Amino acid sequence: MTTSMPFRRYLPALARATSLAALCIATPVFAQDAVPQSEQATAAETQAEGEILVTGSRVVRDGFQSPTPLTVLTQQEIQNSSPTNNLADFVNQIPAVAGSLRPANSRLAISSGLAGINALNLRALGEIRTLVLLDGRRSVGSSVTGLVDINTFPQSLVKSVEIVTGGASAAYGSDAVAGVVNFALDKTYEGLKVTVDSGITEYGDGFNYSFSVAGGTSFADGRGHILLSGEVAHRDGIFQVDREWNARGRVVVTNPAYTNTNGLPQFLTLNQIGVANATPGGIIINSAGGTANRLRGIYFGAGGSVNQFNYGSFNSPALGGATAPSRTQGGDWQLNDSGRNIGLDADDDRHGVFGRVSYQLADWITVFGEASYNWQKTLFNAGPQLTGAVVLRPDNAYLLNTLGAARLAGITSVTVGSTNVDLPTRKNNSSRDVQRYVIGAEGDFQLFGNKAVWSAYGQYGETNAREQLRDIMNTTRMNNATDAVFAPAGNALGVAAGTIVCRSTLTAPGNGCVPMNRLGIGVVSQGAIDYALGDPYRDQKLKQTVAGINLSVVPFATWAGDVSVAVGGEYRKEEVSGSVPTEFQTGWQVGNFLPTIGSYNVKEAYLETVVPLGSGVEFNGAVRATDYSTSGYVTTWKVGTTWQPIDDIRFRVTRSRDIRAPNLNELFQAGTSRANTLTNPFTGVNGVTFRETTTGNLNLRPEIADSTSVGVVLQPRFIPGFSFSADGFLIKLQDAIGQFFAQDIINRCFEGRTEFCAAYGADPTGDREFFFRASPFNFARQTVRGLDFDATYRVPLADVVDSAPGNVTLKALATRYIDNITDSGVPNVVPVDIVGQLGGSSLPSWIYRFNASYDTESFAITGTARGVAGGSYSNNYVVCSTNCPVGRPAGIVSQFPTIDSNKIDGATYFDLNLTGKVDMGGGAKGEVFFNVTNLFNREPILLPETGLAANSTYSDLLGRAFRVGIRMQTR
Repeated sequence: MTTSMPFRRYLPALARATSLAALCIATPVFAQDAVPQSEQATAAETQAEGEILVTGSRVVRDGFQSPTPLTVLTQQEIQNSSPTNNLADFVNQIPAVAGSLRPANSRLAISSGLAGINALNLRALGEIRTLVLLDGRRSVGSSVTGLVDINTFPQSLVKSVEIVTGGASAAYGSDAVAGVVNFALDKTYEGLKVTVDSGITEYGDGFNYSFSVAGGTSFADGRGHILLSGEVAHRDGIFQVDREWNARGRVVVTNPAYTNTNGLPQFLTLNQIGVANATPGGIIINSAGGTANRLRGIYFGAGGSVNQFNYGSFNSPALGGATAPSRTQGGDWQLNDSGRNIGLDADDDRHGVFGRVSYQLADWITVFGEASYNWQKTLFNAGPQLTGAVVLRPDNAYLLNTLGAARLAGITSVTVGSTNVDLPTRKNNSSRDVQRYVIGAEGDFQLFGNKAVWSAYGQYGETNAREQLRDIMNTTRMNNATDAVFAPAGNALGVAAGTIVCRSTLTAPGNGCVPMNRLGIGVVSQGAIDYALGDPYRDQKLKQTVAGINLSVVPFATWAGDVSVAVGGEYRKEEVSGSVPTEFQTGWQVGNFLPTIGSYNVKEAYLETVVPLGSGVEFNGAVRATDYSTSGYVTTWKVGTTWQPIDDIRFRVTRSRDIRAPNLNELFQAGTSRANTLTNPFTGVNGVTFRETTTGNLNLRPEIADSTSVGVVLQPRFIPGFSFSADGFLIKLQDAIGQFFAQDIINRCFEGRTEFCAAYGADPTGDREFFFRASPFNFARQTVRGLDFDATYRVPLADVVDSAPGNVTLKALATRYIDNITDSGVPNVVPVDIVGQLGGSSLPSWIYRFNASYDTESFAITGTARGVAGGSYSNNYVVCSTNCPVGRPAGIVSQFPTIDSNKIDGATYFDLNLTGKVDMGGGAKGEVFFNVTNLFNREPILLPETGLAANSTYSDLLGRAFRVGIRMQTR
């Protein structure tokens, strides 16, 4: 393999990290003899000897197989094929997990506080509709929306990840609409294990490392057990895009020749397209006075040099119109830098500790306590300081110095578009610490002549988050700094006549304004940057208090077998409080934070039963009564049946009613504000500025979902080691909580929906052109439908080749999404199925993952193929090159525009993991592993956009990446 120059530069660092790992494994280990690991299950459902508790059910029962589909990811699978040192990146490869929030796709979550979080999304129903558990219990959210960050879990102790792909509110309460993801810990681990790894990309960036140590031991003759773990991880951020795939300029542009009557498409997909209305040092897009726009196309380079922009052969809008071209083909199409100065991956630091101690007081009771602390800080480049329309007066000092008075004769104003390369890029720099404490007791005793299993616990969790932004424009200060003039003689500042000062300072000498030159590269002073930019932040404290009790019994038996019953109750309180300095509450380009303050509590009780009906039929039913302090009482339920006529085949079906209660943000949000630009459909003008405020709604009701799952599991005896399952699912969500934002609001108003016209108007502050008001409501319906497939085949190689060592395991997971349709309920707005759409709110029609591994006592090899099917850029588009629909109503034209090309290719990525196993003596074992992600350096799913021209949710953005490490354990 040819090694690139950037990668060779980082080889010493990678070698040093590997040497450190080797040193750790070479150090003598003093521990007890290792306990042999039991074989991990790899089938979609696991059946073990003795009582088991299946995720998705509260019943503890010998050999119970839930009718709800369950996928189990074992520790061995995680180690052999995890693409990074973060467990969330592995779980996100599972096809049922679609569209999750990750640091790589949250760089623009500037005002929401979500940047840097790893939150899971089942069925693409939204992260807020997936319940994430740690050992079957809730964990405090890392955001005010309640999202649980996987980064806060003790990843070195996770023995399996169990994914229930079906509604489970009757078992666990709110949020389990799409399903449950449970991270199960190895609570009885004995011994010591250490993992060290380090990695880097083919391009010499994205350097990362992690170190974890975990140990467990028994005491008091085995009645007590203590478990401790600690983890440290770091990843370098990638803050500029130097990948070739992001510099091709394939972009969707408005067709300037389109009318609603000429049969041409509204949009064209062209190559070598660049932004023409903003350059790194500024470009004049409009000028008033004298001949209109006679200065258009002048752009400013190094040191304020004056240049003429070379508009290419195609421009949209067309040259010579009232609106400057925003896109150009050819010419100076590569001059704009907005596609280069953006981030590919976040800089990420994580530290975490976890401890657990348990003690058996008597045969029927074991008490336990858990404590964990996790800290994370991320830094991500959110993109350049784009300003689409900076208006300069004709007496602007920098404008006069750059162009001269003669050239400006008769000019009354100049409008400049700029990416402001002299200004530092906007950044997310949020940090969070999450604490979680649990005390409880569990055990079993005899009841009704059978063993009854019980547990009770109390839990407290707390998140302290600083939602920190860096280098954000203060709109007033930026305007003041931009409005620079020559000081007149005898000015109040006492400076020499002709000195460049802020106009505002002439009347307010103490305002501290520092003038800023917006015309050129390398012309802005540090003093001006310090004056105009700031670092807004919000401190938020989230608290979660939970208490629960559970009992699983076998009260009686029928002719068909034992009847199991589980009962229990739970109390939970969610709280949020916070503070924002007054100076950061308003007046900023983004952020404008306000503290969210509020709380609610919920009281719940449930009943679940498993009843054998004979002839291989088993019934599972559950009901939960829930009372929210904010939205009142609601009932959830589940009914399911399995039928196993012979050992080789089992049928399963479930039907459930599930809910999601409004979260703290939806209820109590004080008024998060953002500022941005939109396209005004009334005028067709792009870059119209607006300010938007979102507030909570105390009148929200819980969302309600009806879910159906029907499937079959095959485990044919004539093919030992093979299992296959196929499940169809249908989720119908009603009263979904959602809201319309600025662009949607003005579009609906343009279409004649007067209720939306009342939600915006002129900005009363004058900072922006429009002001929008947005609040969540129960108004939407969503339908999700699809098929899950899961196949596993595990065979000793000796069964194929005589005396060959080891086992071969083949595992395939795939999900075919058929429908994902959201109906806003707005009259005359046609719901659109997003399945197959790879731009915007994307959801591929197929998501798949295939694993092949060969495992022996001395080494293991695992290959992975993963990917998504191709589709469209947007399912709203109507594809045509000629003879396009004509004479359509404005609402249809807006919602279903025509385009000449709408096809987007999918992507398949291949990964390889090599593991060498070492017997270290004394029962200790070691492993050296080498992982290559994106083995063939496949490019991302490319989208016809400026900026980051790739799908950041389903793509591999980094290219080929390498990771090497060592694992050691005494068990």
